[in-house]
Amino acid sequence: MPVDATDRMQRYCDGDASAFRALHALLAAKLLAYLTHMARDRALAEDLLQHTFLKVHRARGAYVHGADPVPWIYAIAHRTFLDEARRVKRAIVRVDAEGTPPDLAAPALDDAGPDAVALAAALAALDDLPIQQREAVVLTKLEGKSVAEAAEIAGTTPGAMKVRAHRGYEALRRKFGRKP
Repeated sequence: MPVDATDRMQRYCDGDASAFRALHALLAAKLLAYLTHMARDRALAEDLLQHTFLKVHRARGAYVHGADPVPWIYAIAHRTFLDEARRVKRAIVRVDAEGTPPDLAAPALDDAGPDAVALAAALAALDDLPIQQREAVVLTKLEGKSVAEAAEIAGTTPGAMKVRAHRGYEALRRKFGRKP
């Protein structure tokens, strides 16, 4: 994939608009899966995907010609997610006259079989991880990235990525009652 992505990015930077559409077609599904795992909301992930490609378009002048654009684009997606997480964290919550925030309905598992319940438990456990650990687990286990690729996407060192992933795995093992 990198050679194809590199060629498409190079052609796009050289002014070929169809190359951008081809780059989008090549990477959008993987980026959407990554953003969905991180944001835990498909609609939000789709919005973040569009913001990511808008930022790629705006930053195409900063792209290093000949370099693999995939880690660069994942890093942009990652930072777009973090920007949204920070924005939501700072968001104003409306409260009623007594100062109570509105109730948020939790999704129901109607007629869920054992696999659906296990999946919901796994996703809930993943949700409980700190953002850096969740990202490490998503990138290395769910996305199948190498530690080096995951570190480049997250903007950290491979050693730090190994530590984050290990801590995430250990937290998940504890959550499900398995000894490390």
